[in-house]
Amino acid sequence: MGSGHVMRCLTLADELRNKGHDITFICRELPGNLISLIKDKGYVACQLNWQGDGNDFDWSKDVSETINVIETKNVAIDLLVVDHYQLDSRWESEIRHYTKKILVIDDLADRKHNCDFLLDQNYYANLAIRYDGLLSTKTIKLLGPQFSLLRPQFYQARKVLSERSGEINNILIFMGGGDSFNLTAVAIRAIQLIEKKINLRVVIGATNPHYAEIEALCATLKNTKLYIQVESMAELMVWADLAIGAGGATTWERCYLGLPSITLVFAENQLETTVDLAAIGVTSFLGWAHECSDTYIASAVQKTIDSPMKMKEMGCKAMDLMTKDMGGTSGPVGVLDALSQ
Repeated sequence: MGSGHVMRCLTLADELRNKGHDITFICRELPGNLISLIKDKGYVACQLNWQGDGNDFDWSKDVSETINVIETKNVAIDLLVVDHYQLDSRWESEIRHYTKKILVIDDLADRKHNCDFLLDQNYYANLAIRYDGLLSTKTIKLLGPQFSLLRPQFYQARKVLSERSGEINNILIFMGGGDSFNLTAVAIRAIQLIEKKINLRVVIGATNPHYAEIEALCATLKNTKLYIQVESMAELMVWADLAIGAGGATTWERCYLGLPSITLVFAENQLETTVDLAAIGVTSFLGWAHECSDTYIASAVQKTIDSPMKMKEMGCKAMDLMTKDMGGTSGPVGVLDALSQ
């Protein structure tokens, strides 16, 4: 869980580093963490120890430990980026003295923030008013999919993207980095139930606990390849005619490349935006991951196969959403432009 948060922060970090800034990550050493991935990308990652079962989070202890890391580093901080659902204005107020500016990345809109910039890259029917009463009037709000923190590979892929026909021959399965309910295996079994010949690509995260089962399943299927912690996700999305995947950050990657999708939600924070996207025809929402069976997914896939014009329309709507009301530079560059104001 939460790999999308790490990936979007890495995307922003890459863009900042390209502009000549020095980046340091501060991460708590939770089970299944991706700290090694952050370090492999060439970043310093200061680790806070993990103690407890996740139900005893103490924001005051967290801010104290974070401040201790900052003081130990003994460097001036121009921008502190916070991507953490359990932190709010209390934490941010305590750390104000240690940074010039604060950027909060959020999508819950369920607590107050003391920040200079608020980034919510998701789509909601009520996006314009979601943060009313939760932010200072001086806070600069960066709201909507046009500010999605997409990696450069997606912008490059879109430039050469061919028009999609809506026909479904190639399917991509990616349920996120963790896939706590092993929906990857369920989706693979669903494809086995489809009579039409399907070319299948399956992507899982490096920390997926169900690797052995998924590998064995893929080995039994023709025209199927398994990828682990893939770097070329944009290439796979260009190849695919349909994606079966989780809500969350990957949603915006699929949308940007106009890839029709069947979306399941794994966490409460994915629900509202996925429902709202389905309401405007940008995705097909299948429900909660833990409630979906192979026959249920197979039925949904068959409907997409039988509806090529609807799938073509879905892809066009998804692409249009990502560029709607841009009014300037989009994506990470657009975020940096706002930060520099």
